[in-house]
Amino acid sequence: MKVFTRFLIIVCVFTVCLFLLPNASADTWNKKTTVTFSAPVEVPGVGAQVLPAGTYIFQILESPSNRHIVRISNADETHVFTTILAIPNYRLRSTDKTVITFKERAVGEAPAIRAWFYPGRQWGEQFVYPKAKALELAKIVNEPVLYTPVEVATVEDLQTAPIAAVTPTGEEAPLAEVVEAPPEEVAEAKTLPQTASYLPLLACFGLLSLGAAGIMSKYSA
Repeated sequence: MKVFTRFLIIVCVFTVCLFLLPNASADTWNKKTTVTFSAPVEVPGVGAQVLPAGTYIFQILESPSNRHIVRISNADETHVFTTILAIPNYRLRSTDKTVITFKERAVGEAPAIRAWFYPGRQWGEQFVYPKAKALELAKIVNEPVLYTPVEVATVEDLQTAPIAAVTPTGEEAPLAEVVEAPPEEVAEAKTLPQTASYLPLLACFGLLSLGAAGIMSKYSA
């Protein structure tokens, strides 16, 4: 009877893990990150502003339109400063720390955030600015900058806002000139983990269940 009890406990543990794993992957998906700035920084989006030096929470929101939308809130998440439209960007090497890149600004002005990379990920989030600000930044850095040509007043607006790139001369540029596309083999491999996420766990769970059932029938005979 002790053997049966041990098997039953193992099966229960695997069952609990089966239900907990999706929550863990969701936490990874939203890339919730604590970021501390030692100086003011400029951010776009709904509530665009210059954030003073301090600690903030960056995370990706769920989006019904499959858009990349980043929310920046205070450290205890009681106040949202801005919600930003972003587009996936790629880097050749990942790092074990959060990386935030900035665009150059005139002397005395707060640097504007360009992109945010989550630890261990080659994919990052490149921020989209209003056209006037994007053109200003493009002239300073002398390269195209992402922008949206429509006014974004609510988070819902971010779901459908078009994205383009503006050059230092005010002309539209292909997104490929601004956003680094991944190598073809990386893009294909990116979807592979989703196809077999819980199959090994389900297989183990099934085998343990069969084993427990066999032992139960043996002791009940």
